[in-house]
Amino acid sequence: MADTDFDPNKLSIGQQEALGTYTAVTNQEPAAAIPLLERSQWNVQIAIAKFFDGEAPDPVEEARASLGSSPAPPSGSSHQETLMNGFSRSSRQQTRFRPDPAPRVVPRPENQNFYRPPFLLTLLFTPFNLLYRLLSGSLRLFTYLFPFLPRLLSGSAGGRVQPRRPRDTSGRKPLNPRDTAARFAREFEEEHGQHDLKFFENGYAQAYDLAKKDLKFLLVILLSPEHDDTSTFVRGTLLSPEVVSFVNDPRNKIILWAGSVQDSEAYQVSTALNCSKFPFAALVGHTPQDSSTSMSTIGRISGLVPPSAFIPRLQSAIQQHSAALERARASRNEQQATRNLREEQNSAYERSLAQDRERARQRREEEETRLRAERDAKAKAEADERQAQNLEQWRLWRAQSIPPEPTSSTDEITRVSIRMASGERIVRKFRAEVDIEELYAFVECYDVLSMISASSPVTEPKNYEHQYRFRLVSPLPRVVYDLASGETIGSKVGRSGNLLVEPIDDEDT
Repeated sequence: MADTDFDPNKLSIGQQEALGTYTAVTNQEPAAAIPLLERSQWNVQIAIAKFFDGEAPDPVEEARASLGSSPAPPSGSSHQETLMNGFSRSSRQQTRFRPDPAPRVVPRPENQNFYRPPFLLTLLFTPFNLLYRLLSGSLRLFTYLFPFLPRLLSGSAGGRVQPRRPRDTSGRKPLNPRDTAARFAREFEEEHGQHDLKFFENGYAQAYDLAKKDLKFLLVILLSPEHDDTSTFVRGTLLSPEVVSFVNDPRNKIILWAGSVQDSEAYQVSTALNCSKFPFAALVGHTPQDSSTSMSTIGRISGLVPPSAFIPRLQSAIQQHSAALERARASRNEQQATRNLREEQNSAYERSLAQDRERARQRREEEETRLRAERDAKAKAEADERQAQNLEQWRLWRAQSIPPEPTSSTDEITRVSIRMASGERIVRKFRAEVDIEELYAFVECYDVLSMISASSPVTEPKNYEHQYRFRLVSPLPRVVYDLASGETIGSKVGRSGNLLVEPIDDEDT
């Protein structure tokens, strides 16, 4: 088990970037990824290839281990051996039981889309294309007329002829891995009937990755429809109740993937697993004793094998590697538990930090609200005070322009009785030709008329527009004497009248 406590600050910047790239692709723990990166000389591409394709054993490390673990030779000339003999024997003993690496096979499509060059480039190379076709046609005609010459030339060159890739004459259309697996399952069921085997419904690479991820065994079945033993193997061994029950048993942790070598993917898998005879079965599993990412072929079954021999061979291979896989599962579960605990701690810390930020935000908002209210209250108080000062100055200024009460001998006089808002009644004479606003100004400035002094005149306040906060009405019948009418006192009130002062609320305005 790798130590999960490590200090990333000890790594250089390049190593930290390589570690981040590797863990982002493989989703492996950093503590387990560092040894593989060190063995790969911190080359990310090599490390990722080793993780998915399996890590081959290092012959130098095997030699060192064999030299360090070999017992001391006994005394006597009959038991003495050279270093080369001892190294060879020890290496054979260790590699005799070492399973072969199982590579991750990604199918190569058979029908690649050809690159179509631009029209101008095609036009430029048209003479060379015509010359090539002319020469190749002439050579084919020459070899057709003299068929013995190619064999004679190949014999004079040493008899080694470069083998050509066999052409696909089966007429099967190349498909993607998922569709290829679905086609195989459909053809298998059409030929052999209903069955209870659960084939993996995707490609070999996906089954390989799932077996590595979940630490399960991958059982690979490769069939050749042209082989005589295929039908007998399927009906007598693969579909036997014992084999079906063994493969489907969840305690064995088996992923079943099968394919026909007529398909490109299965053919490439057979080449990668060193298949020498059909039908072929291989058991692939994780071998943690080799490395933390290696996948090896831990069992092979070739040819027609009855169920009585097929199942024990699978059981033997599974039992030999179950203990190592259980330790790897325990280690992985512990790493996952540590990761979950770390994530929960990080989540709790983030929640606590979010709550602290929310409380701080609320405090800031409350403080801003309080300061804003204080500023608004202070501004309102200053505005009210300034309004009161302007009003008082305007009343003093306007009272200066109110003419004195006319005498009884003056023509066209209007006698007005005014009941103030305080309940006081005032009777005063006004000239009939003055504007109704003179009556409003008198009521507004009544309290300061006695404070007017001719020696100290008061100026009109700047940037102030006075608004009367009351109206004058006649009670019976009710008539409102509005300033907007602009009429005189005599035309509105007549020779005499009784008026009431009604304050105007803010809602009325």
